[in-house]
Amino acid sequence: MATAAPLPYSKREQRAWYFYDWANSAFSTTVVTLFLGPYLTALAKSAAGPDGLVSYFGLRVAPQSVWAYSVSLSVCTQVIGLPLFGAIADYGHRKREILALLAWLGAAATMAMYLLHGGRYFLGVVLFLIANLTFGAAMVVYNAFLPEIAPASERDAVSARGWGLGYLGGGLLLALNLLLYTRSSQWGLSESMAVRISLFSAGLWWAAFTVIPVLRLRNRVPAKTPPPGTNYLTAGLRQLGHTLREVRRYRHTLLFLAAYLIYNDGIQTVFTMAAQFGSEELHLSMGTLTASILLAQFVGILGALAFDRLARRTGNKRAVMLALLVWTAVLFYAWLGVRSAWEFNLLSAVVGAVMGGSQALSRSIYSFLIPKGKEAEYFSIYEVSDKGTSWLGPLLFGLALQWTGNFRLAIFSLIVFFLAGLALLARVDVRGGAIAAGNEPPPR
Repeated sequence: MATAAPLPYSKREQRAWYFYDWANSAFSTTVVTLFLGPYLTALAKSAAGPDGLVSYFGLRVAPQSVWAYSVSLSVCTQVIGLPLFGAIADYGHRKREILALLAWLGAAATMAMYLLHGGRYFLGVVLFLIANLTFGAAMVVYNAFLPEIAPASERDAVSARGWGLGYLGGGLLLALNLLLYTRSSQWGLSESMAVRISLFSAGLWWAAFTVIPVLRLRNRVPAKTPPPGTNYLTAGLRQLGHTLREVRRYRHTLLFLAAYLIYNDGIQTVFTMAAQFGSEELHLSMGTLTASILLAQFVGILGALAFDRLARRTGNKRAVMLALLVWTAVLFYAWLGVRSAWEFNLLSAVVGAVMGGSQALSRSIYSFLIPKGKEAEYFSIYEVSDKGTSWLGPLLFGLALQWTGNFRLAIFSLIVFFLAGLALLARVDVRGGAIAAGNEPPPR
């Protein structure tokens, strides 16, 4: 049987692909980065018993550690679930439909966070676990479109534009939520109600703008029928097992993946715990925190584009290594220097500048290192530590916070992730790894 000719690259599809970053970044910014952490902590504190602790899956824990433990637990579910979703997406070749299902399920769980009030912290934990699992799974499928819609020469730029538009979308909704929060009393709303409406708006935004990529992206390969006696689930499990055995053949793919999972775990932990650090350690108001995170979002747009330009001159790996050195300096500054709102804002601006660049280029590098036809499956492993997802970092942060009660030491402890990730990344040969995976190498 003749093989169908591959569909040509399309600027229309690339623009539609960008809009999923615009859609889902509302969850990253409004929910994960800003509102849910401090709000869930407040709900947990109101539900604390005489011992000052709350119940967390049968354990008694400090209320201020509930958010960190929840982020860590959510990624443990992703470790199990994301590779399976990736294998199913590659096997069934229904990426667009799977993207829609996962995105809208996550958006529904996010909108349900409107129900959080009083002492309902545990409902918040459950809804976050559902939303973050589906968020990560949808990102697996979304990232897998990148090698299909962009040639090697455009991969860094397309990835950077997606991140840039994501920062713009997430920042725009965050600005609207900041307006709602700061004027809540004038509009007859309590601060709690303003937070709940903001959480709901993130889910609604995510669901609405997902329509654009769902309508315009194309499934590149017809769906396959599972072998007799199997279904897409068991076929996906078989393919996953094969991939986990196969990835060991690609030394530089495996090495980069290890580096990324380590350093991006640190990146995500800094970003997800920043609001709690500002609230609990610096005693900043929610309005100040929102403005600071909003600053990081808009600086992140420029950062993603600037690092794309830098990568054209130095190569994408060197650009990411430079970003990791800046991240290391950020943690030293957070530990020793941040004492006021303006210093926290300065820190947020620097974080925004390097976050977009380091993550956009990392996604592009990885797309060169994976075999064709298995994009979703390989990106499922990558996604375990992508947007808003990390587990070792929040676990270390939560333990350090519970044992020492010191937010600065908890933040500084994350420096190990950046140093270890940098050391591993230095050993990756991106060009050699791309050739070994059967791909055209990056321009530099």
